[in-house]
Amino acid sequence: MAEISPEELGERLQADDDDLLVLDIRHEAEYEEWHVPDSVNVDVYDELTDDPDAAADVLEDLPEGKEVVTVCGAGIVADTATQVLEEMGYDAKTLTDGMNGWSRVHRHATVPADIDGTLVQVARAGKGCLSHVLISDGEAAVFDPSHYFEEYDGILEAYDADLVGVFDTHAHADHVSGASELADRHGVPYYLHSEDALALDATPLEDGQRVTVGHLDVEVIHTPGHSEGSVSFDVEGAALLTGDTLFHDSVGRVELGVEAGIEDSDVEGNAATLYESLQRLLDRPDDALVLPAHDPGSPEPPVTATLAEVRDRNEDLGRDREEFVRELASDIPDHPPNFERVKRTNVGQESVPENELAELELGPNNCAAE
Repeated sequence: MAEISPEELGERLQADDDDLLVLDIRHEAEYEEWHVPDSVNVDVYDELTDDPDAAADVLEDLPEGKEVVTVCGAGIVADTATQVLEEMGYDAKTLTDGMNGWSRVHRHATVPADIDGTLVQVARAGKGCLSHVLISDGEAAVFDPSHYFEEYDGILEAYDADLVGVFDTHAHADHVSGASELADRHGVPYYLHSEDALALDATPLEDGQRVTVGHLDVEVIHTPGHSEGSVSFDVEGAALLTGDTLFHDSVGRVELGVEAGIEDSDVEGNAATLYESLQRLLDRPDDALVLPAHDPGSPEPPVTATLAEVRDRNEDLGRDREEFVRELASDIPDHPPNFERVKRTNVGQESVPENELAELELGPNNCAAE
């Protein structure tokens, strides 16, 4: 059966390939929750499982002359769709590993920050995750990396830079962090605030602490609320790495911290704490670039906005303290898939076998308040 790799599909979508039709055959609810950008959904999953001939009747209205890429969760049922389409005369391929494979796709680009060095943003398109590599004078630091280490090793090699530290802005709830292992592989410190490093051997971060990367000074700002140990990083006043505390159009959720799953966790207290943390960030320079750890959909790097732009377009920042707390504490979106197990993994309370990581992370990221 003909297949196309997630990486090749990503490149062709990035190039706006008009000859390509990405066909998602999953149930509509699954598609609406999480899908490849610009794909179309024809819900024939049950037909393909029970009666492929019936699926052919539904698929006969697809446009002709397109190369069709079929997508399901793991690529298995999509293989059947590809076979049906080939028998109908279509040029069809299966997306290798389906949405599971799509979640591995990474892209990167430099961020136009006014610094004495280079800031590279790495976007994991299938998860909406953003990580960053800061490079100056032959040294580099990585912030919020995924567990796909080759993406970061490739950037370090391209810039001929030595890794000096790996940082997490917080213990993530939607994906397994690669920070601790990446640091171990390179023999450098792994930095995480002690409030989130429940069972990890991490170098603790403290408010006001400064870390040097080459010629650059990175200030740690403790910004709890999304989690007790959430921090942001100010790079020379030119860039703010805000983790899941501040997004361009929203703010972090307040019930996904290390106490996630505890019924009596203080959601209103977390919301009030987050409000105060945001005020600290809003005092930074207006032209500083806000670089969060996530962006909705399938982000195309670099994803940037100045603090002034974020202040203007982010409705959450226009609320007074009372309204802010009320809105965030009362409107709780769906939790990220498997978030409790992911969180336990990221605070060091559980070890997940490598062959289970992809399935554990499968699904959208839901770390922003809606």
